Amino acid sequence: MQKRHFIRAAVALALASNLGHAVAQDKTFKIGLILPMTGPFASTGKQLEAAARLYVAQNGDTVAGKKVQLIVKDDTGAPDVTKRIAQEMVINDKVQVLAGFGLTPLAFATAPVATQSKTPLVVMAAATSSITEASPYIIRTSFTVPQVVTVLADWATNNNIKKVVSLVTDYAPGVDSEKYFSQRFQANGGVVVESLRVPLRSPDFAPFLQKVRDANPDALFTFVPSGAGSALMKQFAERGLDKAGIRMIAEGSVTDDDILNGMGDVALGVVTAHHYSAAHNSALNKKFVEAFGKANNGMRPNFMAVGAYDGMRVIYEGAKKTKGEGGEALLNAMKGQVFESPRGPIYIDAQTRDVVHNVYVRKVERINGQMWNTEIQTVTDVKDPGKAK
Repeated sequence: MQKRHFIRAAVALALASNLGHAVAQDKTFKIGLILPMTGPFASTGKQLEAAARLYVAQNGDTVAGKKVQLIVKDDTGAPDVTKRIAQEMVINDKVQVLAGFGLTPLAFATAPVATQSKTPLVVMAAATSSITEASPYIIRTSFTVPQVVTVLADWATNNNIKKVVSLVTDYAPGVDSEKYFSQRFQANGGVVVESLRVPLRSPDFAPFLQKVRDANPDALFTFVPSGAGSALMKQFAERGLDKAGIRMIAEGSVTDDDILNGMGDVALGVVTAHHYSAAHNSALNKKFVEAFGKANNGMRPNFMAVGAYDGMRVIYEGAKKTKGEGGEALLNAMKGQVFESPRGPIYIDAQTRDVVHNVYVRKVERINGQMWNTEIQTVTDVKDPGKAK
Protein backbone atom coordinates (compact mmCIF):
# COMPACT_ATOMS: atom_id res chain seq x y z
CA MET A 1 0.00 0.00 0.00
CA GLN A 2 2.78 2.36 0.96
CA LYS A 3 4.61 1.60 -2.31
CA ARG A 4 1.44 2.19 -4.36
CA HIS A 5 0.83 5.48 -2.55
CA PHE A 6 4.42 6.56 -3.23
CA ILE A 7 4.08 5.80 -6.97
CA ARG A 8 0.82 7.76 -7.17
CA ALA A 9 2.42 10.70 -5.37
CA ALA A 10 5.44 10.60 -7.70
CA VAL A 11 3.20 10.51 -10.79
CA ALA A 12 1.12 13.39 -9.42
CA LEU A 13 4.28 15.38 -8.71
CA ALA A 14 5.58 14.75 -12.22
CA LEU A 15 2.25 15.81 -13.74
CA ALA A 16 2.15 18.91 -11.58
CA SER A 17 5.74 19.71 -12.55
CA ASN A 18 4.98 19.32 -16.27
CA LEU A 19 1.83 21.40 -15.93
CA GLY A 20 3.79 24.08 -14.10
CA HIS A 21 6.39 24.05 -16.85
CA ALA A 22 3.66 24.35 -19.49
CA VAL A 23 2.06 27.27 -17.66
CA ALA A 24 5.46 28.95 -17.32
CA GLN A 25 6.11 28.30 -21.00
CA ASP A 26 2.74 29.88 -21.88
CA LYS A 27 3.80 33.03 -20.06
CA THR A 28 7.15 33.48 -21.83
CA PHE A 29 8.22 34.23 -25.38
CA LYS A 30 11.76 33.00 -25.82
CA ILE A 31 14.16 34.28 -28.48
CA GLY A 32 17.40 32.33 -28.87
CA LEU A 33 20.09 34.74 -30.04
CA ILE A 34 23.17 32.85 -31.28
CA LEU A 35 26.14 35.16 -31.92
CA PRO A 36 29.93 35.17 -32.35
CA MET A 37 30.77 36.96 -29.09
CA THR A 38 34.42 35.84 -28.93
CA GLY A 39 37.00 35.14 -31.63
CA PRO A 40 37.75 37.09 -34.83
CA PHE A 41 34.11 38.10 -35.43
CA ALA A 42 33.30 39.29 -31.89
CA SER A 43 32.54 42.84 -33.11
CA THR A 44 29.68 41.38 -35.17
CA GLY A 45 28.17 39.70 -32.11
CA LYS A 46 28.58 42.87 -30.05
CA GLN A 47 26.67 44.95 -32.59
CA LEU A 48 23.89 42.38 -32.99
CA GLU A 49 23.34 41.92 -29.26
CA ALA A 50 23.42 45.67 -28.55
CA ALA A 51 20.76 46.35 -31.18
CA ALA A 52 18.51 43.50 -30.05
CA ARG A 53 18.67 44.71 -26.45
CA LEU A 54 18.00 48.30 -27.54
CA TYR A 55 14.84 47.18 -29.33
CA VAL A 56 13.59 45.39 -26.21
CA ALA A 57 14.44 48.43 -24.05
CA GLN A 58 12.51 50.74 -26.39
CA ASN A 59 9.51 48.46 -27.03
CA GLY A 60 9.06 46.64 -23.75
CA ASP A 61 9.88 43.14 -22.55
CA THR A 62 6.37 41.77 -23.05
CA VAL A 63 4.67 40.85 -26.31
CA ALA A 64 1.17 39.43 -26.72
CA GLY A 65 0.93 39.29 -22.93
CA LYS A 66 4.05 37.15 -22.63
CA LYS A 67 7.37 38.00 -21.03
CA VAL A 68 10.12 38.25 -23.65
CA GLN A 69 13.19 36.25 -22.70
CA LEU A 70 16.30 36.94 -24.77
CA ILE A 71 18.66 33.97 -24.44
CA VAL A 72 22.09 34.99 -25.78
CA LYS A 73 24.81 32.38 -26.41
CA ASP A 74 28.28 32.59 -27.95
CA ASP A 75 29.01 30.28 -30.89
CA THR A 76 32.62 31.60 -31.27
CA GLY A 77 32.00 31.75 -35.03
CA ALA A 78 32.19 27.93 -35.35
CA PRO A 79 29.37 26.23 -37.35
CA ASP A 80 29.35 23.00 -35.30
CA VAL A 81 29.00 25.04 -32.10
CA THR A 82 26.17 27.10 -33.63
CA LYS A 83 24.24 23.96 -34.57
CA ARG A 84 24.69 22.37 -31.13
CA ILE A 85 23.53 25.56 -29.36
CA ALA A 86 20.49 25.78 -31.66
CA GLN A 87 19.54 22.18 -30.85
CA GLU A 88 19.88 22.85 -27.12
CA MET A 89 17.79 26.01 -27.39
CA VAL A 90 14.99 24.21 -29.23
CA ILE A 91 14.95 21.07 -27.04
CA ASN A 92 15.89 22.39 -23.58
CA ASP A 93 14.99 26.10 -23.66
CA LYS A 94 11.98 25.60 -25.96
CA VAL A 95 12.58 28.88 -27.79
CA GLN A 96 9.91 30.16 -30.19
CA VAL A 97 12.52 31.78 -32.45
CA LEU A 98 16.17 31.27 -33.34
CA ALA A 99 18.00 34.46 -34.39
CA GLY A 100 21.38 36.05 -35.01
CA PHE A 101 23.85 34.20 -37.29
CA GLY A 102 26.81 36.49 -37.82
CA LEU A 103 28.32 34.51 -40.71
CA THR A 104 26.93 32.49 -43.62
CA PRO A 105 28.35 29.09 -42.52
CA LEU A 106 26.62 29.50 -39.15
CA ALA A 107 23.23 30.06 -40.79
CA PHE A 108 23.68 27.09 -43.13
CA ALA A 109 24.69 24.83 -40.22
CA THR A 110 21.52 25.67 -38.29
CA ALA A 111 19.02 25.50 -41.16
CA PRO A 112 18.24 21.74 -40.65
CA VAL A 113 17.47 22.39 -36.97
CA ALA A 114 14.91 25.04 -37.93
CA THR A 115 13.32 22.72 -40.51
CA GLN A 116 13.13 19.65 -38.28
CA SER A 117 11.74 21.52 -35.28
CA LYS A 118 9.57 23.94 -37.34
CA THR A 119 11.18 26.87 -35.53
CA PRO A 120 11.39 30.23 -37.37
CA LEU A 121 15.01 31.32 -37.83
CA VAL A 122 15.73 35.03 -38.33
CA VAL A 123 19.04 35.75 -40.10
CA MET A 124 20.15 39.17 -38.89
CA ALA A 125 23.63 39.33 -40.42
CA ALA A 126 24.65 36.62 -42.92
CA ALA A 127 24.33 37.71 -46.56
CA THR A 128 24.82 34.86 -49.03
CA SER A 129 21.96 34.80 -51.53
CA SER A 130 20.99 31.14 -51.09
CA ILE A 131 20.60 31.14 -47.29
CA THR A 132 16.81 31.46 -47.36
CA GLU A 133 16.67 28.41 -49.64
CA ALA A 134 18.37 26.25 -46.99
CA SER A 135 15.15 26.04 -44.92
CA PRO A 136 11.53 27.11 -45.44
CA TYR A 137 11.64 28.46 -41.86
CA ILE A 138 14.32 31.11 -42.55
CA ILE A 139 13.45 34.84 -42.67
CA ARG A 140 16.21 37.36 -43.44
CA THR A 141 16.40 40.95 -42.17
CA SER A 142 20.05 41.67 -43.05
CA PHE A 143 20.75 41.96 -46.79
CA THR A 144 22.16 39.92 -49.65
CA VAL A 145 25.54 40.54 -51.24
CA PRO A 146 24.16 40.44 -54.83
CA GLN A 147 21.76 43.29 -53.96
CA VAL A 148 24.59 45.68 -53.21
CA VAL A 149 27.39 44.64 -55.57
CA THR A 150 25.22 44.84 -58.70
CA VAL A 151 24.34 48.45 -57.79
CA LEU A 152 28.06 49.15 -57.32
CA ALA A 153 28.89 47.61 -60.71
CA ASP A 154 26.40 49.94 -62.40
CA TRP A 155 27.88 52.94 -60.59
CA ALA A 156 31.42 51.95 -61.63
CA THR A 157 30.40 51.67 -65.28
CA ASN A 158 28.85 55.14 -65.16
CA ASN A 159 31.92 56.66 -63.52
CA ASN A 160 34.67 55.88 -66.03
CA ILE A 161 35.88 52.64 -64.42
CA LYS A 162 36.59 50.23 -67.27
CA LYS A 163 39.10 47.74 -65.84
CA VAL A 164 39.03 46.20 -62.34
CA VAL A 165 40.74 43.52 -60.33
CA SER A 166 38.39 41.66 -57.98
CA LEU A 167 39.69 40.72 -54.49
CA VAL A 168 37.32 38.87 -52.14
CA THR A 169 37.39 36.70 -49.04
CA ASP A 170 37.14 33.05 -50.02
CA TYR A 171 33.80 31.96 -48.57
CA ALA A 172 30.20 32.10 -49.79
CA PRO A 173 29.54 35.89 -49.53
CA GLY A 174 32.90 36.60 -51.16
CA VAL A 175 32.14 34.19 -53.98
CA ASP A 176 28.72 35.86 -54.38
CA SER A 177 30.42 39.27 -54.48
CA GLU A 178 32.88 38.19 -57.14
CA LYS A 179 30.22 36.47 -59.25
CA TYR A 180 27.49 39.11 -59.25
CA PHE A 181 29.77 42.15 -59.48
CA SER A 182 31.74 40.60 -62.36
CA GLN A 183 28.63 39.49 -64.26
CA ARG A 184 27.03 42.93 -64.08
CA PHE A 185 30.26 44.86 -64.72
CA GLN A 186 31.12 42.74 -67.78
CA ALA A 187 27.54 42.96 -69.07
CA ASN A 188 27.97 46.73 -68.88
CA GLY A 189 31.11 46.50 -71.04
CA GLY A 190 33.75 46.48 -68.28
CA VAL A 191 36.75 44.14 -68.03
CA VAL A 192 37.71 42.08 -64.95
CA VAL A 193 41.47 41.71 -65.36
CA GLU A 194 41.92 39.18 -62.53
CA SER A 195 39.87 37.57 -59.73
CA LEU A 196 41.71 36.96 -56.44
CA ARG A 197 40.47 35.15 -53.30
CA VAL A 198 41.91 35.54 -49.79
CA PRO A 199 41.48 32.97 -46.96
CA LEU A 200 38.74 33.72 -44.41
CA ARG A 201 40.88 32.96 -41.36
CA SER A 202 43.97 35.07 -40.61
CA PRO A 203 44.20 36.72 -44.04
CA ASP A 204 47.37 38.44 -45.26
CA PHE A 205 46.29 40.85 -47.98
CA ALA A 206 49.80 42.07 -48.91
CA PRO A 207 50.76 39.53 -51.62
CA PHE A 208 47.32 39.85 -53.23
CA LEU A 209 47.50 43.64 -53.21
CA GLN A 210 50.91 43.47 -54.88
CA LYS A 211 49.25 41.51 -57.71
CA VAL A 212 46.62 44.24 -57.95
CA ARG A 213 49.31 46.92 -58.21
CA ASP A 214 51.14 44.95 -60.89
CA ALA A 215 47.91 44.61 -62.92
CA ASN A 216 47.34 48.39 -62.68
CA PRO A 217 43.53 48.44 -63.12
CA ASP A 218 41.34 51.54 -62.91
CA ALA A 219 39.98 50.23 -59.62
CA LEU A 220 40.15 47.42 -57.10
CA PHE A 221 36.75 45.89 -56.38
CA THR A 222 36.78 44.19 -52.98
CA PHE A 223 34.74 42.42 -50.34
CA VAL A 224 35.91 41.37 -46.87
CA PRO A 225 33.70 40.49 -43.89
CA SER A 226 32.79 43.06 -41.25
CA GLY A 227 35.80 43.96 -39.10
CA ALA A 228 38.48 42.98 -41.64
CA GLY A 229 38.35 46.27 -43.54
CA SER A 230 40.91 48.02 -41.31
CA ALA A 231 43.67 45.53 -42.16
CA LEU A 232 42.81 45.67 -45.86
CA MET A 233 42.82 49.47 -45.91
CA LYS A 234 46.14 49.64 -44.03
CA GLN A 235 47.86 47.25 -46.45
CA PHE A 236 46.29 49.02 -49.45
CA ALA A 237 48.13 52.17 -48.31
CA GLU A 238 51.36 50.34 -47.42
CA ARG A 239 51.52 48.85 -50.91
CA GLY A 240 51.01 52.34 -52.37
CA LEU A 241 47.92 51.47 -54.42
CA ASP A 242 46.31 54.81 -53.58
CA LYS A 243 49.43 56.68 -54.73
CA ALA A 244 49.48 54.59 -57.93
CA GLY A 245 46.06 55.98 -58.84
CA ILE A 246 44.16 52.73 -58.28
CA ARG A 247 40.74 53.51 -56.82
CA MET A 248 39.06 51.26 -54.28
CA ILE A 249 35.39 50.41 -54.73
CA ALA A 250 33.88 47.95 -52.31
CA GLU A 251 30.93 46.07 -50.90
CA GLY A 252 29.89 48.14 -47.88
CA SER A 253 31.21 45.77 -45.19
CA VAL A 254 34.73 47.02 -46.00
CA THR A 255 34.03 50.53 -44.63
CA ASP A 256 32.02 49.22 -41.67
CA ASP A 257 30.63 52.18 -39.65
CA ASP A 258 31.82 50.56 -36.42
CA ILE A 259 35.52 50.76 -37.39
CA LEU A 260 35.54 53.49 -40.06
CA ASN A 261 36.94 56.22 -37.79
CA GLY A 262 40.07 54.14 -37.17
CA MET A 263 40.94 53.61 -40.83
CA GLY A 264 42.72 56.90 -41.46
CA ASP A 265 42.95 59.11 -44.53
CA VAL A 266 43.42 56.21 -46.94
CA ALA A 267 39.68 55.48 -46.61
CA LEU A 268 38.67 58.97 -47.74
CA GLY A 269 36.98 58.84 -51.13
CA VAL A 270 36.42 55.08 -51.11
CA VAL A 271 33.08 54.35 -52.80
CA THR A 272 30.92 51.48 -51.56
CA ALA A 273 27.39 50.21 -51.96
CA HIS A 274 25.29 49.01 -49.04
CA HIS A 275 21.79 48.98 -47.58
CA TYR A 276 22.65 51.04 -44.48
CA SER A 277 24.84 53.90 -43.37
CA ALA A 278 24.88 55.46 -39.91
CA ALA A 279 24.86 58.75 -41.86
CA HIS A 280 21.48 57.94 -43.48
CA ASN A 281 19.52 61.18 -43.37
CA SER A 282 16.17 60.31 -41.83
CA ALA A 283 14.57 61.27 -38.51
CA LEU A 284 14.17 57.60 -37.55
CA ASN A 285 17.83 56.83 -38.21
CA LYS A 286 19.06 59.86 -36.30
CA LYS A 287 17.05 58.69 -33.27
CA PHE A 288 18.39 55.15 -33.70
CA VAL A 289 22.04 56.27 -33.90
CA GLU A 290 21.63 58.54 -30.88
CA ALA A 291 19.86 55.90 -28.76
CA PHE A 292 22.34 53.18 -29.76
CA GLY A 293 25.30 55.37 -28.85
CA LYS A 294 23.75 56.40 -25.54
CA ALA A 295 23.13 52.75 -24.59
CA ASN A 296 26.59 51.56 -25.68
CA ASN A 297 29.21 54.08 -24.54
CA GLY A 298 29.13 56.08 -27.76
CA MET A 299 29.44 53.09 -30.12
CA ARG A 300 28.18 53.78 -33.64
CA PRO A 301 25.67 51.25 -35.06
CA ASN A 302 26.65 49.46 -38.24
CA PHE A 303 24.73 47.37 -40.77
CA MET A 304 24.81 44.38 -38.39
CA ALA A 305 23.01 46.45 -35.78
CA VAL A 306 20.24 47.53 -38.13
CA GLY A 307 19.75 43.89 -39.22
CA ALA A 308 19.24 42.86 -35.60
CA TYR A 309 17.05 45.86 -34.75
CA ASP A 310 14.76 45.18 -37.71
CA GLY A 311 14.86 41.45 -36.98
CA MET A 312 13.51 42.09 -33.48
CA ARG A 313 10.78 44.26 -34.98
CA VAL A 314 9.75 41.46 -37.35
CA ILE A 315 9.69 38.96 -34.43
CA TYR A 316 7.67 41.27 -32.15
CA GLU A 317 5.09 42.14 -34.80
CA GLY A 318 4.79 38.47 -35.79
CA ALA A 319 4.25 37.46 -32.16
CA LYS A 320 1.54 40.10 -31.74
CA LYS A 321 -0.37 38.63 -34.70
CA THR A 322 -0.11 35.06 -33.38
CA LYS A 323 -0.77 36.03 -29.75
CA GLY A 324 2.61 34.59 -28.84
CA GLU A 325 2.25 31.33 -30.73
CA GLY A 326 5.37 30.02 -32.49
CA GLY A 327 5.94 27.56 -35.33
CA GLU A 328 4.27 27.88 -38.74
CA ALA A 329 1.86 30.58 -37.56
CA LEU A 330 4.71 32.82 -36.42
CA LEU A 331 6.62 32.21 -39.65
CA ASN A 332 3.59 33.25 -41.72
CA ALA A 333 3.07 36.34 -39.57
CA MET A 334 6.64 37.45 -40.29
CA LYS A 335 6.23 37.19 -44.07
CA GLY A 336 5.11 40.26 -45.97
CA GLN A 337 5.80 42.81 -43.21
CA VAL A 338 6.28 46.34 -44.57
CA PHE A 339 7.75 49.09 -42.41
CA GLU A 340 10.10 52.04 -42.10
CA SER A 341 13.52 51.08 -40.75
CA PRO A 342 16.50 53.22 -39.75
CA ARG A 343 17.91 52.07 -43.14
CA GLY A 344 14.81 53.35 -45.02
CA PRO A 345 11.70 51.54 -46.33
CA ILE A 346 11.84 47.75 -46.08
CA TYR A 347 9.64 44.70 -46.58
CA ILE A 348 9.95 40.94 -46.21
CA ASP A 349 9.07 39.28 -49.52
CA ALA A 350 6.33 36.76 -48.75
CA GLN A 351 7.53 34.30 -51.41
CA THR A 352 11.31 34.37 -50.90
CA ARG A 353 11.22 35.34 -47.18
CA ASP A 354 14.06 37.71 -48.04
CA VAL A 355 14.51 41.41 -47.44
CA VAL A 356 13.73 44.07 -50.06
CA HIS A 357 15.09 47.57 -49.41
CA ASN A 358 16.99 50.53 -50.81
CA VAL A 359 20.66 50.20 -51.71
CA TYR A 360 22.85 53.28 -51.36
CA VAL A 361 26.08 54.18 -53.12
CA ARG A 362 28.21 55.90 -50.46
CA LYS A 363 31.50 57.83 -50.39
CA VAL A 364 33.73 58.04 -47.32
CA GLU A 365 33.99 61.68 -46.21
CA ARG A 366 35.23 63.48 -43.12
CA ILE A 367 32.53 65.65 -41.55
CA ASN A 368 33.11 67.57 -38.31
CA GLY A 369 36.22 65.51 -37.61
CA GLN A 370 34.55 62.12 -38.08
CA MET A 371 34.49 59.68 -40.99
CA TRP A 372 31.12 58.82 -42.50
CA ASN A 373 29.73 56.77 -45.37
CA THR A 374 27.86 59.62 -47.07
CA GLU A 375 25.09 58.51 -49.41
CA ILE A 376 25.50 59.84 -52.96
CA GLN A 377 22.95 57.71 -54.85
CA THR A 378 19.83 55.72 -53.93
CA VAL A 379 18.43 52.71 -55.79
CA THR A 380 14.98 51.85 -54.43
CA ASP A 381 13.25 48.53 -53.68
CA VAL A 382 16.14 46.26 -54.59
CA LYS A 383 15.31 42.54 -54.60
CA ASP A 384 18.00 39.89 -54.47
CA PRO A 385 19.27 39.35 -58.04
CA GLY A 386 20.13 35.81 -56.99
CA LYS A 387 16.41 35.09 -56.79
CA ALA A 388 15.05 37.53 -59.36
CA LYS A 389 13.10 35.82 -62.14
